[in-house]
Amino acid sequence: MKSASKSQAAVKVMQAPKNGAIAGHLRDVLTDLGENPSREGLMRTPERYEKAMQFLTSGYTTKLEDIVNHAVFHVKCDEMVIVKDIEFFSMCEHLLLPFFGKVHVAYLPKDKVIGLSKIPRIVNMFARRLQLQERMTQQVAEAVSSVISPRGVGVLVEASHFCMMMRGVEKQHSSTVTSTMLGDFQTRKATRDEFLALVRGR
Repeated sequence: MKSASKSQAAVKVMQAPKNGAIAGHLRDVLTDLGENPSREGLMRTPERYEKAMQFLTSGYTTKLEDIVNHAVFHVKCDEMVIVKDIEFFSMCEHLLLPFFGKVHVAYLPKDKVIGLSKIPRIVNMFARRLQLQERMTQQVAEAVSSVISPRGVGVLVEASHFCMMMRGVEKQHSSTVTSTMLGDFQTRKATRDEFLALVRGR
């Protein structure tokens, strides 16, 4: 479990690559792999791959303020708010292989709540980057905290990694669980236990 580290610099927006640049590089990669990028089955693959990667890394060009878009509301609410089973897909930065799973996000409001649909969008913003599961977990928690300043935020991520399923140890049924607990979720065991029990259906 991690505490806030004020790493909101990770939310900065990066420029997208020039159109055609990725496709050009991929043709060289295909050649280096011993393939013929001009054959029928691969002729359009570089362009398709570029479009796919632009989508899968679109989180680099997404701004948190554009996602939230004023959907923060002053509400008297002091009970836990949970959005669970948020499906996500991301790309491991070490091998550029996918990892995927579910994110569970909870917070304890102080005097503001955020539109429920904004939480999955925040997850997508960080998932659609070259990522580490551990980093993504903390980024989601810190982003929610920065937007509504709640009494606490808890994020739990459960994921399967193709780098473990397709290569290396080749364990297809393994999963990785990471969590970040901020504020009351970190300091109050009862709050943390309630969150974990609710997302795990106990």
